Amino acid sequence: MAIETITKDCTALTDEELHALGALAAAHGVTLTPEFLEAEREAWVLCALAADDEQLVGGMLFTLERIGGTPCVLIELAVTTPKEHEPLTLASLLHEAYERALLAFPDEDVLVAAKLGSPTGYDLLAGLEDVVPRPGHRPTGEERAWSRRLAKRFGLDSGLDDRTSGAVSGERPVGFVVYRLSDATPTGFDEVFTCCKEGDADVLIAFGWAMAEGLADGSLPPIQGA
Repeated sequence: MAIETITKDCTALTDEELHALGALAAAHGVTLTPEFLEAEREAWVLCALAADDEQLVGGMLFTLERIGGTPCVLIELAVTTPKEHEPLTLASLLHEAYERALLAFPDEDVLVAAKLGSPTGYDLLAGLEDVVPRPGHRPTGEERAWSRRLAKRFGLDSGLDDRTSGAVSGERPVGFVVYRLSDATPTGFDEVFTCCKEGDADVLIAFGWAMAEGLADGSLPPIQGA
């Protein structure tokens, strides 16, 4: 499988590409309406697209920005085709984001954040340091503050429990990592999703740190299949 990836401005996404992303999500049983995707196109900055033999197999909407001076990669939405090569597809999309983070924030550690819909979504944070939330770890005051900052940036601050990083979107749709949703294989992160499994939250806001040396030497992301 030879995956080709490109990154472009979200505003350059065509309606056909948005429809293809919606179709990938639908294969996971997730509905991303045209109206929602059009709003995402307008609200976010960059989009990485992954194709295999000219067929779209994944996409990711993200932005590079500073929050309080801290360099960040904020991933609003990621979708992969539900096949055996999902980890490779996700790694290819992340590689695009990390390359741009290296250019935008040379010699800096970068915070990477996303909204997860299942424990398998933690593949997105592979190789990062000080991931929050994580099993057996009680978030510090500063980590809880980061959960609040990220929830605010993602538009979910009114429904956040900063003790668990679980967030409720209310009635409006929300982007998240649509990846390996049907895979019931234990991940080691199942316990931190208790808030979501019980229906108290829709997504988990998770984050970790991409160290400057990992970005510089290309060792990120170390996802199986990459």
